[in-house]
Amino acid sequence: MLTSEVGKSILMCSIILWHLPRFQPENLEHNKHLFERVNEIAARKQCTPSQLALAWVHHQGDDVCPIPGTTKIENFIGALSVKLTPVEMAELESIASADAVKGDRYDGNMATYKFADTPPLSSWKAA
Repeated sequence: MLTSEVGKSILMCSIILWHLPRFQPENLEHNKHLFERVNEIAARKQCTPSQLALAWVHHQGDDVCPIPGTTKIENFIGALSVKLTPVEMAELESIASADAVKGDRYDGNMATYKFADTPPLSSWKAA
């Protein structure tokens, strides 16, 4: 998506994405290449990148189940027919490894929320 004109427009319009380290210019070009590699695998498998991602989750084992959004149910259904070989699984895992992706997922401000502790329910007071 980020390599298309539509993808660039979405990124330009998204104030939040512009503040995330992964979408900063020094990281974006590198990360776009990773996304292109995922697109290439999806094209080989004749599926969408979303279906490929869901298929990858399906292949994690019988005790793992993806919980996708429901806006595009056809992606979820289509992912059920995508079969991945061990070589393809390893290729996808190398593309998405923490070492391969450049830039933190969150900026410094968001990290404080990510690692915040929720107060115990017993401490909540009714309004």
